[in-house]
Amino acid sequence: MRGSVLFVTLAGAGHINPTVPVVEELGRRGHRVRYASGEAVAGVERVPLPPLPLFVPQGGELVDILGAWFLHYFAANSAVYPVLREHIAVERPDVVCYDATNWPARVIAAEFGVPAVRTVPHLASNAHFALERGLPDDHPAALTLARRCASFAAAHGIDLDPSTLYDAAEEVNLVFLPREFQPAGDTFDDRFRFVGPTVRQSDEPWSPPSDKVLYVALGSVLTDVALYRQCVEAFAGTDWHLAITTGGADLGPLPPNVDARPYFPQLSVLRHASAFLTHAGMNSTMEALSHGVPLITSPRLPEQVVNAARIHELGLGVPLADPIHDTVTALVADRTTRANLAAMRQVIHRTGGATQAANEIEARMRPALS
Repeated sequence: MRGSVLFVTLAGAGHINPTVPVVEELGRRGHRVRYASGEAVAGVERVPLPPLPLFVPQGGELVDILGAWFLHYFAANSAVYPVLREHIAVERPDVVCYDATNWPARVIAAEFGVPAVRTVPHLASNAHFALERGLPDDHPAALTLARRCASFAAAHGIDLDPSTLYDAAEEVNLVFLPREFQPAGDTFDDRFRFVGPTVRQSDEPWSPPSDKVLYVALGSVLTDVALYRQCVEAFAGTDWHLAITTGGADLGPLPPNVDARPYFPQLSVLRHASAFLTHAGMNSTMEALSHGVPLITSPRLPEQVVNAARIHELGLGVPLADPIHDTVTALVADRTTRANLAAMRQVIHRTGGATQAANEIEARMRPALS
C-alpha cells in the first residue's frame, strides 16, 4: 500500500520537530509525503502556506500578551485556510496529519471527506484533565476572538467554535509523550495514541571541555538575559561548563567556562548535559527525559507552568531557586531523581515513537485506499 500524506503545521520548532521523524519513516515506507507549512521543513516536499507573521509583545500582564497572541494566531490561521483549501481541492491526499493548533486543516479535511490524524505535541485534554490556555472567557481578547471566529465561519460557510479551535479530538490523536507523563493518563480513551517522543539523534558535533555541564535554554520565543547573567555569576570559576542559548542576546565578557551562543545543537548538548535549566516546553522536556537529564524549570507561559508542575510531581526535576549553584548541584546528586529519570527513560524507550506514529497514520489512510 502506497499513499499520499499531507502534514500541516503552520510554524514553530516545538510543533514541527516531533513530526519530522514520522515524515522520514513514512517516506522510507514509500509513501508520498508533503508538508504544508509557513516555513521550510528539511527533506520533504513543501506546500507553501502564508508564514506566521512576527509577533512582538507590547508589554503588560501575561494574560493580555496571551490574548494578543491568540488574536494574532487566529489571523494567521485564517490566512492559511483559503490557500490550504485550494491545495487539497486540487491534490487531495489520502490522509491529512495536522497540528492541534491549526484548525483550518481539520475543517478542510472534514469538508472533503479526507481521513485526518491530529498531532498533539503538548499535554492532551479530556473531561478529566484540561490544559488551561490562560485566557478567561470574559477577557476582551476572548470576546474579540469569538466575534472574529463567528464572522469567519459565516463568510466561509463552515462550523467554527472558538472553544474548540485548538482542542477538538479526532478519531486518531497522536500524542508525542508517554501516557505515564500525561496527567490523568489512564482516563484517555483509545482515540489518544501516546506514541511518545520522536527524538532523533543529532548529527551536529558538540563536545564539552568538562564532564559537568549545565545547559541553559529557554526556547525559541522568549529569553531572559538577567537569568543568563545570574547563571554566569553563579558558576564562574567553578569546574562546571555552561552552555547557554541566548537567542542572540549579548551577555558581555564571559569567563572561560561559559559558552554562550545564539544556537546550540540541543540534542548533541543533552547527550553530555548533567542538568538542563529550561522553560519546560514539551519538546525540550521530552528531549531531555529521553537522555535522562534532570530539569531545573523556569516556565514562561501557562502551558509551560503545567509541564513544570508535572516534572516536579514525577520527581524528574525541581523549580529554579536561589542560590542557583546549590539548586543545580543538589539536583544532580539526588539519587531519587536519578532513579526516577532512569525509569522514565525506560518508559520512553518502550513507546513506539515515529514507528508507531507511522503505523497509526497508515491504518487511518487504508479506507481511502481500499
